[in-house]
Amino acid sequence: MDLSLIPQLKHIDSNNFFLLSGPCAIEGEDMALHIAEKIVSVTDRLKIPYVFKGSFKKANRSRVDSFTGIGDEKALIILRKVSETFEIPTITDIHQESDANMAAEYVDVLQIPAFLVRQTDLVVAAAKTGKVVNLKKGQFMSPESMKHAVTKVTDSGNDQVWITDRGTMFGYQDMVVDFRGIPTMKHYAPVVLDVTHSLQQPNQTSGVTGGRPELINTIARAGIATGVDGIFIETHFDPSNAKSDGANMLPLDQLEKLLTNLTLLRKTVNELK
Repeated sequence: MDLSLIPQLKHIDSNNFFLLSGPCAIEGEDMALHIAEKIVSVTDRLKIPYVFKGSFKKANRSRVDSFTGIGDEKALIILRKVSETFEIPTITDIHQESDANMAAEYVDVLQIPAFLVRQTDLVVAAAKTGKVVNLKKGQFMSPESMKHAVTKVTDSGNDQVWITDRGTMFGYQDMVVDFRGIPTMKHYAPVVLDVTHSLQQPNQTSGVTGGRPELINTIARAGIATGVDGIFIETHFDPSNAKSDGANMLPLDQLEKLLTNLTLLRKTVNELK
């Protein structure tokens, strides 16, 4: 994977991990710009290659009345504005084949959600846009099985692909990260650890997903120590009022300390090689 091929990605020679971070969903222009501005200031100081993350719509919801988005085109235009304002690349997830070409007009990386990563037509549609494809490992899949998802992308003529681990289902309402899978998946593609989704507690009786954000620091440090290439963290300035996944998001004002510590840890890991 050649990070230099991603438009506007900075600090690629820093030997640091790269970061995918932002709100779960685009709720409006002001909130997106506010979050991006803060993360850019931190990542520039720490020399972290940074891609802004925001879902232009949320298709996998627990209830029919859950927030799904502000409108596809409206949200995608906001993602483009974030990119143009701060000169950074962006990533969003897609849910059906028709989303691929539409989203590719606005963002630099297309993400395949974990529940959909075995959907061949969707993965191939994303690959054929020529954009970087970020494959979320299914909660129900082994690390070894992600080789086949990666191959679907490369067989479609696109070698720009990542794997993102977001935990494995443990019972009905919990997620566990098996760090043994990180080196396995690194044989297939660069590996990102989705820290915040790994701490979800899905399938709550309320119909609202829970989470354990107090363990974000623990999981993130373990990921860096294990040798992940990138870190994925959803963050919001007011998680309790976020319209999606607020229960497992990192408060924005805590991000700088976390990334500072992870950067120090990464330097130590680099020296051990």
